[in-house]
Amino acid sequence: MEITDKRIMVTGGAGFIGSHLVDALAEDNYVLVVDDFSAGSKENLKQHQSKDNVRIVEADIRDKQVIHSLARDIDIIYHLAAACLRISINKPEMVHEVNATGSLNTLEAALNNQVKRVVYVSSSEVYGSAKQKCMNEEHPLDPTTPYGASKLAGELYARAFHHTYHLPVIVVRPFNTYGPREYFTSVHGEVIPRFIARAANGLSPVIFGDGKQTRDFTYISDSVAGIISASKCDELIGDCVNVARGSEVSINEIAQIVLQEFEREDLKPEYHPPRPGDVRRHFADISKAKRTLGFSPKVDIRDGIGCYVEWLKAEHVDLKQALNGVPVQNW
Repeated sequence: MEITDKRIMVTGGAGFIGSHLVDALAEDNYVLVVDDFSAGSKENLKQHQSKDNVRIVEADIRDKQVIHSLARDIDIIYHLAAACLRISINKPEMVHEVNATGSLNTLEAALNNQVKRVVYVSSSEVYGSAKQKCMNEEHPLDPTTPYGASKLAGELYARAFHHTYHLPVIVVRPFNTYGPREYFTSVHGEVIPRFIARAANGLSPVIFGDGKQTRDFTYISDSVAGIISASKCDELIGDCVNVARGSEVSINEIAQIVLQEFEREDLKPEYHPPRPGDVRRHFADISKAKRTLGFSPKVDIRDGIGCYVEWLKAEHVDLKQALNGVPVQNW
């Protein structure tokens, strides 16, 4: 399917990944952004405020009737709306309602409105910790947090809707995405911006656990390119695909790259007890994405962090002010 001149709905479209996806899709399509702004920001969508082909609606995906109404006359739904991992540690029921029930509502809305394609943007957290060196799509699904379990529930609903009702569904599993617009503050703050905020203010990065845990960090432009490529691929209907850099890096290494970026190698990481349910190792096998999509990530971790820091400077982000919303522990 070509993604041109389509009517597209993006749930969670004001969020970090969602807003970048909207940027790309709005070049050639009408885009309906649906977000409750609990995490996403209108600031992320300011570039679309005056565009006729972008509509922004504040709505909660738990509201079944509203989501059904919004999906009317939509060709493609990209479903990204979710409550994050750290919220799930203390509020598992709420995260279930948003991530699992909200996904069910979205799928029912798509089915009842005869939407031509649904792209469920899942998470590498559905795998849990790696049980083999590279995690391909056949890796056991063993989430370690309520967040991972709720994202997996959404996946299972999506694939069940395909098998039961022939709804054209594609599941994309991004790994740890980072870059411009990523969250600094509160429970939504992610590790790379939190390290940057502290290093920029002469403070040591705070690491939970021993820092040897690894992730497959993927720059935002590569993640968005992978999601859109997957959504075009008829071969992936009813199936899933990893989208990642395909490279393993430890949290300790991330801390060192950030400290080098700010020329603060004199600072040493500060270690705290591990976060509950934290995965030990993530390393994506992206051979399926390469084979079926021609997917080829462009940005390595060192260059990506450098690009992110340059963006922060160009946007005149006040990192001293940002630090005010960065508690040591954010769950």
